Amino acid sequence: MCGIFACHSHPDVNKFKPTALKLAKAVRHRGPDWSGSVISNNTILCHERLSIVGVESGAQPLTNADESIVLAVNGEIYNHRLVRKHLKTPYHFKTTSDCEVIIPLYLEYGLDAPKYLDGMFSFVLYDKKLDRTIAARDPIGVTTFYMGRSSAQPGPVYFASELKCLHPVCDTIESFPPGHIYDSKTDKMTRYFQPSWWDEMKVPSTPLDLKVLRETFEKSVRKRLMAEVPYGVLLSGGLDSSLVAAIAQRETLRQRKLAEEAGVTEESAEDMDKGEGLVGIDDENHLSTMTFLPQLNSFSIGLPGSPDNKAALEVAKFLGTKHHVMTFTIEDGLNALSDVIYHLETYDVTTIRASTPMYLLSRKIKAMGIKMVLSGEGSDEIFGGYLYFHNAPNKAEFHEECVRRVKNLHLADCLRANKSTSAWGLEARVPFLDKEFLELAMNIDPQEKMITKEKIEKYILRKAFDTSDDPTAEPYLPENILWRQKEQFSDGVGYGWIDSLKDNAELHVTDEMMKNPKPEWGSDIPDTKEAYWYRTMFDEHFPPSCASTVMRWTPKWSKQTDPSGRAIAIHQDKYEDA
Repeated sequence: MCGIFACHSHPDVNKFKPTALKLAKAVRHRGPDWSGSVISNNTILCHERLSIVGVESGAQPLTNADESIVLAVNGEIYNHRLVRKHLKTPYHFKTTSDCEVIIPLYLEYGLDAPKYLDGMFSFVLYDKKLDRTIAARDPIGVTTFYMGRSSAQPGPVYFASELKCLHPVCDTIESFPPGHIYDSKTDKMTRYFQPSWWDEMKVPSTPLDLKVLRETFEKSVRKRLMAEVPYGVLLSGGLDSSLVAAIAQRETLRQRKLAEEAGVTEESAEDMDKGEGLVGIDDENHLSTMTFLPQLNSFSIGLPGSPDNKAALEVAKFLGTKHHVMTFTIEDGLNALSDVIYHLETYDVTTIRASTPMYLLSRKIKAMGIKMVLSGEGSDEIFGGYLYFHNAPNKAEFHEECVRRVKNLHLADCLRANKSTSAWGLEARVPFLDKEFLELAMNIDPQEKMITKEKIEKYILRKAFDTSDDPTAEPYLPENILWRQKEQFSDGVGYGWIDSLKDNAELHVTDEMMKNPKPEWGSDIPDTKEAYWYRTMFDEHFPPSCASTVMRWTPKWSKQTDPSGRAIAIHQDKYEDA
């Protein structure tokens, strides 16, 4: 992940530049490899870079030949080779960066450019000739992105990867909506992402095809192995991360074998303009990468004896990954809480519980020289995997809740995965949120996803990777892992973690404080001492204007108020010590 900060149409941009650079520095943790900035007319774009693709030549902001287009991007464009190859007008690329394709796409398609991107991204592009700034965010909001304005100076519009860049100069800040593009010429947002499943009231009826479901997900993982630097997988031992790890391991071994057999050849600059000789997938869905690892690294974290670490070790041994187990103490987690909230920019209970272990693990991963990891976010939203989905009354409401959850991922699990890792200059990629996979999975008849006495949560995903009926097929996972019940990450790292958070909240928040919430909180009143404690820590870092970007994660169809999966009655402690 990278960090971006931009300001469109500042009245004195040269005087503002030192401030802009200081604000951009606030997200240097996201991109510690290089810093860049460009002023064009009255607009400034700043970029803090984490180099993963186009390592040697892809410094940003990027420009076209006459420097009339300036671009700052945070993200990865997985189909960049295909875009280069199929451009209508020949374009000479200055770099091997996957993100540079946004410039010729803008020149050809204008505001429709993001429709042709397959990846995770937030970008700001300035067109000097038209004095026009456009900004866009990927369809689901895997990358974090914000937009702000100042009532004291209403002309400029500000954009940034994180809130901490904006609140010193903006008093109105919003989370940039995923799947949208902003145009300064009209000062309007337009939704460019218009999938067939977007209307939650439209219940799909497409029959289930397990083979297509499996192959489409395998393709999604393959795309995300595009890298020129060492990468790994986050492996909790649950279904989702284990499937990602299994597919990544198969592809890594295949790539290594191909590299040993063929060696790596260099392509000419002319070929590169057509996408040849670069990392990424081609027309035949074949992956090209320069990263040939001797062994795929996998990582897990938990309290001593945690359910996740036990299961992750079993999966790693089965797959043959080089596994790294991190144990943390409750004291480690508690000591990190304020920093976690600073980096996450939220006070949502579920997000903070789950992010703290992920934040601690990301630091260890980056210290080992890994820059990118694959992660399993999104599966529970797509397939109704949270345990509260057991209580869905019918398939229409089940589907409606799945769509609602996917639409809100940018305020919950995507925010957690992005900011927990980016805090240490580590990038997380999420194969389940691939556009093509979403189009397929969200259109399956939701009756197939419903949880029954015979069908555990995410049954169809498990069944798609169950090879037990084919003795010639190599199994993806051990059977007990493939059919392991859902553990929310904050539960799976060790149940003592959540209990300790509640206990410590009791020490910090009195009954009297609960009766007298701060006036500036308005109607957004914490309903537990734990939530109150997190809100006070949030307030230490951010002004009240930032609170409007926060969403609280709560289960549906359930009387219990605690968002932990363990609090749902259906939960079974299968991996707990007796």
